[in-house]
Amino acid sequence: MGDLERLISDSPVPVVVKGCLRAQDAVRLVKAGVAGITVPNHGGRVLDTTPAPITRLAEIVHAVDGAASIFVDGGIRRGSDIFKALALGAEAVLVGRPVMHGMAVDGARGASQVLRRLRDEIEVTMALCGCATIADITDDMLTEFTGTGS
Repeated sequence: MGDLERLISDSPVPVVVKGCLRAQDAVRLVKAGVAGITVPNHGGRVLDTTPAPITRLAEIVHAVDGAASIFVDGGIRRGSDIFKALALGAEAVLVGRPVMHGMAVDGARGASQVLRRLRDEIEVTMALCGCATIADITDDMLTEFTGTGS
């Protein structure tokens, strides 16, 4: 038994692994028993050739095929970014850096303003795409942004 499998078997809570940018690694993580996978940007894409999480998201979602929750972390700066990530199959997005920037500017009030703006922007994006709920967001709506689909 490897370290990850041991951690999963000993953990009283579901285990979510952060750091997966390849579909074949996501499949291995699911086989090991993880409950979730976070597709990250590895600290601001320190390696200049590391792909942006959004470019890998759909293939990871497809490879996992519902066997684990998929989250995206990195590159989320606008409500439309959240919409795109959800359309590509992410169950949630993490927005640490924008919130930290808001906090640096104006403390808790600044962080709250960032979150409020993201919420307002995704609501507008959803309305413009005809989505009343998050569940209404589908990958065919990406044509609204690119004209080409997913």
